Amino acid sequence: MITGNTSGLKTAQMKGLERIASRRVNPDMIISPELAKEICAVAFELGRQVGVLLSRAGLVEAVMVGDHRSIMIPALKQFRASGGRLKGLRCVHTHLAGEDISEDDLMDLLFLRLDMMTVVKMEQGVATRLYSAHLVPQTVEGKNWLLLEPEIPSQQGHSCRELIAALEDEFAKARPVREIDSGRDRAILVSVTPLSKGKAQESMDELVDLARSAEVIVLDTVVQRREKINPRLILGKGKLGEIMLTALRLNANLLIFDQELNPSQVRSITDHTELRVIDRTQLILDIFARRALSREGKLQIEMAQLKYMLPRLTTRDDALSRLTGGIGGRGPGETRLEVDRRRINDRLGKLAKKLKEVSREREQRRSRRRKKDLPVLSLVGYTNAGKSTLLNTLTNSAIVAEDKLFATLDPTSRRLRFPEDVEVIITDTVGYSPSSRGVAQGVQGHSGGTARGRRVGACD
Repeated sequence: MITGNTSGLKTAQMKGLERIASRRVNPDMIISPELAKEICAVAFELGRQVGVLLSRAGLVEAVMVGDHRSIMIPALKQFRASGGRLKGLRCVHTHLAGEDISEDDLMDLLFLRLDMMTVVKMEQGVATRLYSAHLVPQTVEGKNWLLLEPEIPSQQGHSCRELIAALEDEFAKARPVREIDSGRDRAILVSVTPLSKGKAQESMDELVDLARSAEVIVLDTVVQRREKINPRLILGKGKLGEIMLTALRLNANLLIFDQELNPSQVRSITDHTELRVIDRTQLILDIFARRALSREGKLQIEMAQLKYMLPRLTTRDDALSRLTGGIGGRGPGETRLEVDRRRINDRLGKLAKKLKEVSREREQRRSRRRKKDLPVLSLVGYTNAGKSTLLNTLTNSAIVAEDKLFATLDPTSRRLRFPEDVEVIITDTVGYSPSSRGVAQGVQGHSGGTARGRRVGACD
């Protein structure tokens, strides 16, 4: 696989890159002297940086061509993962002007969880030294990586395979001992806010409860107070790097942000970390989707999820740089993207019609109750405040009552007879969030307001 800046290359030069792509390296070596010689010769001829992604078995997974100053690493999701904490790939590339390992190289090493990042220094197209760095489980002098001593390509003294195996063992040992269910998501919760420390922690505590309600294992929480939010990554690259190292050490596969993220922020963070990223709103929608039992509830939640998903639809060309993000209205992703959008809009139209039908049915039931002139009482309050438990106690019912946020999604009505032969209808409603933002309000905003009656409760 050849990726990157290949425009303007001659046929012979492309064949040279194809020969590099067919090479195999001794797994104990960072790169073989012969392959280092080849990529330096090609880089010198092209005047562009050239690099390779090598697997732990020594196979060349990709050949990358950059410009004079940098190189573009393709999206790594297309490559088979090693099964460990690290990605199972090491990047080896040239520097034309004899530069050391750059800050961008180290950021790629961290965010992409590469086994190793190696720079081949060269003089007049001849490889002279290998400069390598790898990640460490704990920071060393404030850094998340360790620079190795430079080596001559033909005199590599340490086994690369043994070094990577030792690193995997160190990351596994650094993980706190806890019971892990492999079938559940393992998340780090992140909050970046200008609020006071107390309010930020209160919101984070609620996010922890929401995550546990969604059966997500919470591995760690990160609260950062910033007056100015990074419009692209929410937090700075340095802090994101620390979170990435923590995710690597704890074997997390999910980042949950307390703030609502726009589509470009989700793409940027995902591209930088190679982890799944969701925000509070999507977490709430997932919880509601799990708990919806009635027909109307399922229709409303599906509509809310589709409306949330619509602006976040994207495709990406894995042959391009991982920094390119999604493809917009032009290029090879246009057809598929437009088809997906049309399907969602068609589905939203059908859901709206079904909700109108359900609304008419509920109106008929209301009219029958009004004729009997029965009083209606609603239990309204915060989620997990005990409304369902109170209803069970008053009416000897057995509706679901759990110590979780939003255990009740669908309002439940029961008859209650008072000692003086007076009957009322008492309704258990969907609770709302203790935070000022309101969990149910988040869903209401994405379902076109149809959740309002369900949240505040009158007996529909």
